[in-house]
Amino acid sequence: MPNLSLPALASFLCLSACVATVGPGGDGGGTSGTGGQGGTAGAGGQGGSAGGSSSTGGGTGTAGGSSSVNLDAPLTPGNPGTADVQLTVRSNVGRHSISALVYGTNQPGTNTGYTLRRMGGNRLTAFNWENSASNAGVDYMFQNDNRLSSSNTPGAAVTSVLDEARTAHAAALLTVPIVDYVAADKNGGGDVRNSGANYLMTRFKQNRAQKGAALSTTPDATDAFVNQDEFVAWVKANHGEVQTLFSLDNEPDLWTSTHPEVHPNGLTYVELVTRSLAYARAIKSVWPEAPVTGFVSYGWAGYVNLQNASDASGKGEFIDYFLDQVKAAEVADGHPLIEYLDLHWYPEAKGGGTRIIGNDTSTAGVAARVQAPRSLWDPTYSETSWVRDFVGGPIRLLPRLKDKIAAHKPGTKLAFTEWNYGGGNHISGAVAVADVLGIFGRDDVGLATYWKLNGAEPYADAAFAAFRNFDGALGHFGDTALDATSSNAATASIYASVDAANPARTVLVAINKDTASHTAALTLAHPVSYGSLKVYTLTSAGSALTAAAAVQANGTNAFLYTLPAMSVSVLVPQQ
Repeated sequence: MPNLSLPALASFLCLSACVATVGPGGDGGGTSGTGGQGGTAGAGGQGGSAGGSSSTGGGTGTAGGSSSVNLDAPLTPGNPGTADVQLTVRSNVGRHSISALVYGTNQPGTNTGYTLRRMGGNRLTAFNWENSASNAGVDYMFQNDNRLSSSNTPGAAVTSVLDEARTAHAAALLTVPIVDYVAADKNGGGDVRNSGANYLMTRFKQNRAQKGAALSTTPDATDAFVNQDEFVAWVKANHGEVQTLFSLDNEPDLWTSTHPEVHPNGLTYVELVTRSLAYARAIKSVWPEAPVTGFVSYGWAGYVNLQNASDASGKGEFIDYFLDQVKAAEVADGHPLIEYLDLHWYPEAKGGGTRIIGNDTSTAGVAARVQAPRSLWDPTYSETSWVRDFVGGPIRLLPRLKDKIAAHKPGTKLAFTEWNYGGGNHISGAVAVADVLGIFGRDDVGLATYWKLNGAEPYADAAFAAFRNFDGALGHFGDTALDATSSNAATASIYASVDAANPARTVLVAINKDTASHTAALTLAHPVSYGSLKVYTLTSAGSALTAAAAVQANGTNAFLYTLPAMSVSVLVPQQ
């Protein structure tokens, strides 16, 4: 097995951080920082045939029809005509529910309908919930400061995120530090290690999984400890109406690089599992129903051997080891401890020698970016990257991870709490993001939260809106996936959905990855006869979805639609 560590610290950290510049008041890029604390949009409702609203934010019905529709008895589609690519949808094959939590974010945008708000990133590794102090780590001089909140009220920094989630009827994913020390103060002044040899005693407090005494919603800010079971109890008592999940720290496989002030030594397999289980047990002891995610890995080398951990030999790949150990602990304890395998995914794919996660819009960069989502699933696609070279062929990330889960801890859900494909300010970024969101829903990912690497990323926001707010009135992709295939995955993708409560309401997302337009022959094997398609498009003309001319059927549930060049189209069949 080749050495998976990168040759130098600078390039090592650039796995997910070097495309952004971070200052004391700036948001982290990639793995760094916590991101903005803006509001999230709603989770979206499953509106009925007349529109309607729900307790999760409402939504607009667009197709009408009855909830008694039998999806297992579809009509046979007609012939739409000659086309460049065939897009086929079938209601009687491969149906399954789509997790609402795949439309999550670390930094909310506007009118995008995000359904999950994560508070994560490097800042949370040494976060003190009692006074909202944190340490910036490598992102900004290793200093303690008030970046997360200037308030010293317990839970102040977390409250803003939970309030956003409550207002938006969204869920919240909060980070629980699992290192030994968290920041004690907000004094700034640069590297805390310059505060004296005993800086861990003077500038930090000891972090504990469990207090070992009665828990309080008003923690003692004068003692030497910060207790994470007390944090969970505080969240439950003050914000228990918000659907809340907890993640076990942030990218521990990079602690020695991102947070040597609190964890200077290399992490081992045994240490990370021991810490993960201790803190998962602490969470469950207070809030058994709250799902837990771990091990929040930064990327491929973390997946494989925990960044060349000193005790990796003989233990196999770390993901396998982690799942085995968690399963054994859950069997011993008699209840779940960690429900989600939580990973970060910043593709290593390159176009023209440049990694796609930046803002490169060269011809080669754009081509690589829009094809890169295929590495999540396609057994015929091989990207240009060191990960592909390591694997020796197509990466097939989702099937690969699902195989590991099936072999080592069946029932575990997949989570990607940071991901980005670059180009969020360009139509190619929108195409990639929309493709990934469609894949996450189609391929049964349990949870995902997008991390903005390159500023505001309006095209990425628009791609989210294609699934969560395509008409500006909370029109959204359905909660149930249908079988949808493209005759040419390199050119076009198609994703299809219905609502479980109203299966006559069908919403499709079609993607053109080419710089030229293409005619698509679309057929829907669905029991409802549709006579036209409402159309909303996202193109290089602007970073917003716009209504386009309706498309009339050429036969029974058969349509000929011209996919605009490099575009995302939302197609809503109408009776």
